[in-house]
Amino acid sequence: MRTLLQLLRTGWGWRAGVIVAGRPPGPVSAGAVLGRAMALYRTDERGQPHSPDYRVFLKNEAGHYLSPFHDIPLKVDSTAENGIPTKRARNDEYENLFNMVVEIPRWTNAKMEIATEEPLNPIKPDVKNGKLRYVANIFPYKGYIWNYGALPQTWEDPRQKDKNTNFCGDDDPIDVCEIGSKVLSCGEVIRVKILGTLALIDQGETDWKLIAINVKDPEASKFNDIDDVKKYKPGYLEATVNWFRLYKVPEGKPENQFAFNGEFKNKAFALEVIKSAHECWKALLMKKRDGGAINCTNVQVRNSPFHCTQEEARSLVESVSFSVNKECNKEEQVWYFLGK
Repeated sequence: MRTLLQLLRTGWGWRAGVIVAGRPPGPVSAGAVLGRAMALYRTDERGQPHSPDYRVFLKNEAGHYLSPFHDIPLKVDSTAENGIPTKRARNDEYENLFNMVVEIPRWTNAKMEIATEEPLNPIKPDVKNGKLRYVANIFPYKGYIWNYGALPQTWEDPRQKDKNTNFCGDDDPIDVCEIGSKVLSCGEVIRVKILGTLALIDQGETDWKLIAINVKDPEASKFNDIDDVKKYKPGYLEATVNWFRLYKVPEGKPENQFAFNGEFKNKAFALEVIKSAHECWKALLMKKRDGGAINCTNVQVRNSPFHCTQEEARSLVESVSFSVNKECNKEEQVWYFLGK
């Protein structure tokens, strides 16, 4: 019980005192933290791309499977540089350094998402009525206008009203719109700085959209808050609001609505939103909140009742079997998990 209380008191980047990405505990070089983002994780693709059976699992550098929802830390560990505590200014910089899981590369149309209801939460195509889902091109844009993904170890509780919007959460990790210049890959894990947030109200649910930039972007040093986006990327925020307002209209749905009249909130506000969602995730992983159909299987949060061993995780992945008749209509294609 004492251990559990200590875990629940830990704040940002809660890792339950476990090894992250196969690295032993101890000092971590700040330079290495920034430079080895994707080196810590790699993808394992199963099934055929652009089909309902396609899944992207994540592994750490040791080759162990993990959940991109639960096992990747929210924040980057940066308490020391070359074994020496960092200066205060350096620590302040790292207060706004988060891991982001990329689901959808910029300029693409296929809707991909972390499968919150499946074991180890692979990234999968969004399927509705047996058909793959794609966003329409909203003139003058092509597909998603940012690299789109989520912050791990966050959860927007569908049973808890957001104090800022008075609507409950959307039952997913917090979404991130990464505005850097590089087109990223599905399943890539990058370090981002949070710049602000937009409160989308999607079918009566709060759906926060964080604005962030890859710390390895050549211009990342220019961006430290939401006003910097207005200054250095004029029109991007307006395009973001317009895209989210209209992207469902081609499906015959009404325009989306926003809290705060579509006004972007700044970095400080966004960090509080993240902190709240991280607390909800911690309660979820400790069975203090009802997660409904969410699958909380994890390999890193050892005091969680949902924890599994590396061997069990590998068995879960290997037991995934897809039965796809390539000749039949997409609506007749099915996927299932053996033994689950």
